[in-house]
Amino acid sequence: MIDPKQYTYKVSAAGRVNIIGEHIDYCGGKVMPAALSLANTVYIRPNGTDRINLSWTTLPDSVTFEIGKLGEYKHLAYGKYQAGSAYLWQRAGHKIVGCDMVQDCKVPFGSGLSSSAAIEVSTIAALATVAGESFDKVEVALTAQAAEREYAGVNCGIMDQYASACGKKGMAMLLDCKTLECSYLPLELGGYSMVITDCKKPHNLVESRYNERRAETEEALKILQGVLPNITCLADVSQEQFTTYRNLLPEVIQRRALHVVNECARVRQAEEALRAGDILKLGKILNESHESLKTLYETTGFEPDVLAEAAQSHPACIGSRLTGGGFGGCTISLVESARVDEFESYLLEQYHKKTGYTAVCYKTEISDGITVEKL
Repeated sequence: MIDPKQYTYKVSAAGRVNIIGEHIDYCGGKVMPAALSLANTVYIRPNGTDRINLSWTTLPDSVTFEIGKLGEYKHLAYGKYQAGSAYLWQRAGHKIVGCDMVQDCKVPFGSGLSSSAAIEVSTIAALATVAGESFDKVEVALTAQAAEREYAGVNCGIMDQYASACGKKGMAMLLDCKTLECSYLPLELGGYSMVITDCKKPHNLVESRYNERRAETEEALKILQGVLPNITCLADVSQEQFTTYRNLLPEVIQRRALHVVNECARVRQAEEALRAGDILKLGKILNESHESLKTLYETTGFEPDVLAEAAQSHPACIGSRLTGGGFGGCTISLVESARVDEFESYLLEQYHKKTGYTAVCYKTEISDGITVEKL
């Protein structure tokens, strides 16, 4: 148990769910994430030394980082994300002071709800706070992304860290990953509720095919720039342009790019549906996204497919899809609010029957990103 009175600050950063716009953040597309009340919380105090002492509520381990050697901890099984975050923040010219920190992560690991982003963002915000620095949330997000890419080896886009840092309670975010322009939409679902379900099949983005997908989209961009010299990212390619030039791409690369182009269009359609209060249309878009992730982008897998398809088969559900990087993780489903309990019971039973895994439905709300509290 943590005694908050022993610490100076309590700093949290949110996990995130992506409503629509999967695997297009690193292609420069617009995405629609939202921050969750499931968060990583850091309890931190200065210790007057040149070391950072890190421990967890969820692990018996503890580690110590020397502030002058923060670049040397990439080998750690636990603590790599925190060390990388501190190192990249330090490298950006910020002050790092000796401190004790305890981390309490409520974002389930391997769930596709961005536990890593929540850890990185909250660590940086806590280190800045204990050093007496104010911080810019967007800079925190960009530094956290750099830590994940350069230190942890996941060639991720900016969506997860941005949502973790900059989310707002009750709001969906419309984030342009090319320009970092972000607007907020009230996530008003009428008589429907969002149900997040974890297939409980662990995934690891470094070991999975995530980086492979990133390389495939980069190859598509390179080829298409030969005939479309004005495009700077794959999200710049319209559906009409892609139809004209798709045959220039090898078959597998063509399928990956087709997902990206169509998913960008689905984000635009989802924004229109949400603004118009057309939640049935939003549900249809979720179903289309999952089918594309399954057949074109191939990032779902047996268990997530079973989960999404079982959800889609229930009469109270108007749409369900895999959310997050894939190869495991969570689905997001839109369900009649009055029938959520019935839906969850059916979903968990069907999933266990077909896979042998016991899925979990998370109780969570759309929340703020970074929060800082003086203790």
